[in-house]
Amino acid sequence: MGRARLARLHGIATSYAPSPGKSVQTADDTVVAVLAALGVDASTPHAVRTALAAYEDGAGRALLPRTVVARPDRPPDLTGLPEGTVLRVETEGGGTADLGAPDPAALARLPLGIHVLEARTPGGRTARAPLIVAPDRVPAPPGRSHGFLVQLYSLLSRRSWGMGDLGDLADLAAWSGRALGTGFVQLNPLHAAVPGPPTDPSPYRPSSRRFPDPVHLRIEHIPEYTDLAGTARLRADELAARAHALRSEVLERGALIDRDAVWALKREALELLWAVPLSPGRRAAYCDFLAEQGQALEDHATWCAIAERHGPDWRGWPDGLRDPRSPGTARLRHRLLDRIDFHCRLAWLTDQQLAAAQRAARDAGMAIGLVHDLAVGVHPSGADTWAQQDAFAAGMSIGAPPDAFNARGQDWGLPPWRPDALAAAGYAPYRELLRGLLRHAGALRIDHVMGLFRLWWVPEGRPPTEGAYVRYDGEAMLSVLALEAQRAGAAVIGEDLGTVEPGVRGVLAARGVLGTSVLWFERDYGGGERDAAPRAEAAEAAEAADGPGAAMAPEAVPDGSAAARILAPGEWRSGCLATVTTHDLPTTAARLTGADVALRERLGLLAGPPERERSRATYELAEWMGELVRRGLLPEGQGDEEAAVKAVHRFLLRTPARMVGIWLPDAVGDRRPQNLPGTWDEYPNWRLPIAGPDGRPHTLEELAASPRLHALMRELSAGYR
Repeated sequence: MGRARLARLHGIATSYAPSPGKSVQTADDTVVAVLAALGVDASTPHAVRTALAAYEDGAGRALLPRTVVARPDRPPDLTGLPEGTVLRVETEGGGTADLGAPDPAALARLPLGIHVLEARTPGGRTARAPLIVAPDRVPAPPGRSHGFLVQLYSLLSRRSWGMGDLGDLADLAAWSGRALGTGFVQLNPLHAAVPGPPTDPSPYRPSSRRFPDPVHLRIEHIPEYTDLAGTARLRADELAARAHALRSEVLERGALIDRDAVWALKREALELLWAVPLSPGRRAAYCDFLAEQGQALEDHATWCAIAERHGPDWRGWPDGLRDPRSPGTARLRHRLLDRIDFHCRLAWLTDQQLAAAQRAARDAGMAIGLVHDLAVGVHPSGADTWAQQDAFAAGMSIGAPPDAFNARGQDWGLPPWRPDALAAAGYAPYRELLRGLLRHAGALRIDHVMGLFRLWWVPEGRPPTEGAYVRYDGEAMLSVLALEAQRAGAAVIGEDLGTVEPGVRGVLAARGVLGTSVLWFERDYGGGERDAAPRAEAAEAAEAADGPGAAMAPEAVPDGSAAARILAPGEWRSGCLATVTTHDLPTTAARLTGADVALRERLGLLAGPPERERSRATYELAEWMGELVRRGLLPEGQGDEEAAVKAVHRFLLRTPARMVGIWLPDAVGDRRPQNLPGTWDEYPNWRLPIAGPDGRPHTLEELAASPRLHALMRELSAGYR
């Protein structure tokens, strides 16, 4: 009983529900391991009693919580303060406010921001805590809009160096906004990767979520490029020629996108550009960026510089370098000042080109512009875990518990944030992360948004079946999100396709966070509250082998689900991004032609006998085509692939969804998914350029001239008139 109470006090669930009506107890040794990761010893009855007593003497008697959260519709609970306590606030702007007796409503009326609350009792006890005053809701998208969903690396132009880059992004935004009337472009995460070779191509396992990856830079758009002269100019021209050959291999000869080859060329070019003196104005702008980013950027650049010497896994570095604040690290920082400056410069250049892409989108008339993607976690050996070790739970990995669709559970190999450390820091790591991502965004997509409330922690060395849910302060996490989103004027989209505990979708909607609705899964499963619908639980199953970023794979749908009624357009929620497919689902053309089932059969990924899977896919497709015909959305008749693609998007336009997303490969009939959950070497995940029905890659220039794309987009434009 004592251990269970200790677990509850620290937000650790002692049971979970793998399916409705079934409860599984969390193993005692799992509870002990998770408590240990939170700095609590519960290994023996004596240790448990000691830990409980320490809690009662510490957090149990604290005048204030680690962080106090207030908003207009929800003042903080200060009922535990002793009578006669007086409050004082140091505001974010440097002022002070003596509030006198505790008045929660007065705290909620303070200006939005991150303040410091001080409490003083008549007996002389004092306490200080960060005070977050947040808006009730994140900003809403400005009206209804439609836009493209795209994996940037897959979008090659005739100017790319072997993979899509920020120049291509700016061009896509400028063209689609002006010519097609799109309101946004949603991207994959552009976070900095753990360097290779080989570099993990998945954008959902980054080294750092705080800084973007310079592999996305358009080299020729860097102003210093025109100042190269002599041997540096000759070398730059040679690199550009090699980049042209690399691009041609992908576009003309069927080669896969090779991130490491692209980076090798760009890195050498960037070394040449780093040697070019900055103009006075550029130098001043760079210094401003360094001052603004501060310690976070210095730590990131230091990790990059040390990784060049000792490899990208800091856990294997010499002892003195594993601590970013150690004397050994300080000495090496001094010796590596040039390399640190190089990596700081790359972060600045990438930030500049991201800003240029968002300006291009807004100048083209996009109401939202760029929608950036926040991955659910970071790689355990990367820059963020090195620089913020106190914020991460050592020896733990996040994933998902066993359920009706995956008896093994899931382990994503990503260390979780410690909820206690976040609260003690006033959520500063989370705030800084959001602020960086929202710098040049009109909206932010949050992968696995349910992680703002709880995450499944798996102790290192144990199977994911032996994990436990650990709770985060959802009110605080959402309040920080709302505050930073309002400051940036950005909307927020939550990827809520996985298992969602009851009530969470309602809380997200109340705070203005849009959900994600995928056409094929919007059915009435008779589960009552939408939070418990099997379509959402099935979505999580696709993450079993590929981790965060994955959506629902067809084989994850339980038998008999096709009998569930398709939701009418008017039954959809308005607070969502509605789309037909996503980056790790079959493209619409693949689903329409059966190419998705054929691919999974070839790779041995079908959940059952091939005949049964083909039959089920055929039935579900016929059911959908019948629905489209009944609603008058397929006047061209069945059997026409392009017409069917138009029809499913016509369906989306009849829903009240605030945002409608078009998977860019769908616009040209691509049959290949960008990511196939359940595969690694068997399928070229995250390495395919956008292609037509025949598999021939399409450049951005060809996309802009595609009759098929323009015909589809005319349907979208007409739907908004």
